[in-house]
Amino acid sequence: MFQFLVNAEGGLTSAGYAVCIAAGILLFVIAIIFAGKGSEKKKMTAKQLAFCAMAMALAFVTSYIKIFRMPWGGSVTLCSMLFIVLAAYWYGVKTGVFVGLAYGILQFIQEPYVLSFFQVCCDYILAFAALGAAGIFAKRSGGLVKGYIAAVLARGAFHALGGYLYWMDYMPDNFPQSLKSIYPIAYNYSFLLAEAVMTVIIISIPAVSGALNQVKKTAVS
Repeated sequence: MFQFLVNAEGGLTSAGYAVCIAAGILLFVIAIIFAGKGSEKKKMTAKQLAFCAMAMALAFVTSYIKIFRMPWGGSVTLCSMLFIVLAAYWYGVKTGVFVGLAYGILQFIQEPYVLSFFQVCCDYILAFAALGAAGIFAKRSGGLVKGYIAAVLARGAFHALGGYLYWMDYMPDNFPQSLKSIYPIAYNYSFLLAEAVMTVIIISIPAVSGALNQVKKTAVS
């Protein structure tokens, strides 16, 4: 289906580059639109800033606890994405996007890998800012789980986009050639979904779910 995007060597064709860049622009515009629809209109209070800083610090610390590391970047961590998602769950999309943006910058400082400016945006800035999409479900039943899943999918979209643009040359020789057009999607979502499954199981435990609900009440009161 996507063969016209990828050449025989596994790299992108001219059409492939055009589609990826257009997709990046579209995703960025969508992120701005959703951020602008956030319900929070007032400036953040000191309490909100403190909770967001705490969430970002916990995300940063747990990002060092790697359960599994992928060969070309990416890893399954101890629920590090959850803490950025919590900020969006507490205060909405706009706040979640900005907390994710700040966290992405920290991730870049922690383990920088630069091929181009747009690659840095895809792999660090936009990917982690996309975790703020969790705020869309902040006021819905089961909002934390739904928001977390949406956030993971949104983050993966930017990583996959960067993969199509910059990482196709790293595709393993033993990867099925018939599936090479979906390699960036398969690679990036493999570790993201593995962590997502683990995290969803943890936050679905009644005791953990109840504790997180209490934290939200304290954060927004």
